[in-house]
Amino acid sequence: MRKPSAPLIFGLLVAALVVSGAVSSTIGKAEVTDPLLAETLQQLRLARTVVAAFVGAGLAVGGVLVQGLFRNPLASPSVLGTSAAASVGGQAALLAFQWLLAGHAPPWLQAEMFLPLGCLLGAFAGLTILLVVTRISSDLLVLLLTGFLLSSLFLSIGSFMTTLAQDNWELGRAVIAFTLGDLGGSGPRQAGLVAIPVFIGVVYAWFWGRPLDLLLSGEDEAQTLGVDVKQVRLWTITWTAVLTAAAVSVAGNVGFVGLVVPHALRPFVGVRHRRLIPAAALGGATFVTVCDVVSRVVPGQAELPLGVVTGLVGAPVFLALLAKGRRAGAYD
Repeated sequence: MRKPSAPLIFGLLVAALVVSGAVSSTIGKAEVTDPLLAETLQQLRLARTVVAAFVGAGLAVGGVLVQGLFRNPLASPSVLGTSAAASVGGQAALLAFQWLLAGHAPPWLQAEMFLPLGCLLGAFAGLTILLVVTRISSDLLVLLLTGFLLSSLFLSIGSFMTTLAQDNWELGRAVIAFTLGDLGGSGPRQAGLVAIPVFIGVVYAWFWGRPLDLLLSGEDEAQTLGVDVKQVRLWTITWTAVLTAAAVSVAGNVGFVGLVVPHALRPFVGVRHRRLIPAAALGGATFVTVCDVVSRVVPGQAELPLGVVTGLVGAPVFLALLAKGRRAGAYD
C-alpha cells in the first residue's frame, strides 16, 4: 500500500486540529443565558483550547527530542520521569510562594509566575540524571528502570508535598489539581504563559533536526560527520526541559503524549526530525485537545482530570509498543 504524501499528512493534521479546536471552544457543561456572560464563557473556552493545543505540542515535541537524544523509540518525558520531575518542581514553587511570600507579595506577583521556573528546574534535573545514567549504561532495560525509579521517586516527593499543603485548604486544592493534570482554570494568562515558550522551543527544536538525524546513527559516527555531540546533547536537554516545563506549568502532570504521538506519526512522516517535529506539534495539539473534550463530556458532576484521560489512552499503547518491540527482537 502506497504511503500518503507528506503534504497530505500535514493537511490532515491541520484539518484535525481545526475541527477539534472548533469543537473544544464550543462544548462544556456550563451554560448561561446572559449575553455578556456567554461572551466571557466563550473567551474562556477559546483560551482553554489554545492552552490544550500548546500543551500537546510541547509534550509531543519534547517526546521527539528525548527519543532522538537517547536513540530510543520508547523514551518520552513521562516514561522517563521528566514530567513527574517538572510536576514536583511546580509543587515546590507553589509551596515556596505560599510559605515565603503569602501576604507580602505585590499584587502583580502571582504564584503562576513561580510555576514555570519551578517546573523548568525540575524537568532539567530529571533529564540530567537520566543523561548521567545513559553515559554509564546504554542498555534499554537500565534506561526504562531508571525512568521508572525516577517517576516513583518524584511521585513520592510530590505526595509528600501534597500532604504538607493540606494545612491550607486553597493551597492543598491547587496542588492536587495541578498533580492530576487539569485545564479547568485556564484563561488568557495561562495561554500566554504556555504559548510563548512552546512556540520558541518548537522552532529551536526544528533547527536542531539535522544534528539529531545524524545522532541516530550513533554518537561516534555523528562526531566523525562533524556533529558536536556534547552541544547537541546539552541543547536537546535544555529545549526538552523548556517544552515539558511550559506544558506542566499550566496543565499539571499530563502523561504519555510524548510517547503516543511520535509513534503514531513516524510511519507516515518518517524519522527525519525536520518533518517529524512539526508533525508531532500538530498531532500533539490535536491529541490533547480531543482528550480535553473527552474530559468535559464524561458524565458526572466534576470534570475528569486531563491526566487521567491521557493515561487511560497512553498506558495501553505503551504496553502494546513494548510487546511489539519485544516480539520483533528490537530490545534483545
